[in-house]
Amino acid sequence: MPRVGLTPEQVVDHALALIDEQGPEALTLAAVAGRAQVATPSLYKHVTGGLAELRRLIAVRVTEELADRLAEAAVGRGGDDAVAAVLRAYHGYATEYPHRYAALPQAPQPDDDLARAGGRLVAVILAVLRGYGLEGSEAVHAARTVRSVAHGFASLSIGGGFQLAENLSDTQDRLITLLTGGLRNWPGA
Repeated sequence: MPRVGLTPEQVVDHALALIDEQGPEALTLAAVAGRAQVATPSLYKHVTGGLAELRRLIAVRVTEELADRLAEAAVGRGGDDAVAAVLRAYHGYATEYPHRYAALPQAPQPDDDLARAGGRLVAVILAVLRGYGLEGSEAVHAARTVRSVAHGFASLSIGGGFQLAENLSDTQDRLITLLTGGLRNWPGA
C-alpha cells in the first residue's frame, strides 16, 4: 500500500528538487526515496515503472512547466513583442532551472502524456507566429526556427558558452531583432 500522503506528483517534486540541486546524473530511485523518506522499493508503489517511468514523468512535468511559462509570457502580446517575450521566458526558464532543462527531451518520444505537453509548447509558438500571417508548412518551418534560436541560446548560456564580457541581455536583444525581422520577411509567406 502506498505511503499515506505520498503521490506520484510528490515523487516527481522530490526528483526535481534532487535534479535542481545535484544535476540529472544524480537521479536515482535511492536518492529520491531518501528525500521522500521512504524505502527505495516502496517508490514502485508510486512510480510503477521504476527509474524509466520517473524520468518520463519528469520530462512531462518540465515540458508542461516550460509550456506554461511561454504561454504566460505570450498572453496579451502579438508580433515582435510576443516573440521577444517567449524567447526571454524560454531563456529565463532554462537559466533558472538549468538541470531541469537538461532533462527536457529534444526529440519526440512515444508517449501520449509527453506528446500532449510538447503539443502545448508548440501550440504557443504557433499561436505567436500567426501574428506574422504564418500558417501551415511555413508556420512549421518558422516554429522550428524559433525553437532552434531559443534552445541554442539557452543551451549555450547555461553551458557557459558565452564567456566574453559583453552583456548577454544585449546579445539576446540583437538575436530577437534578427529573428523578428526574419519572421516579418519570411521567405515562404
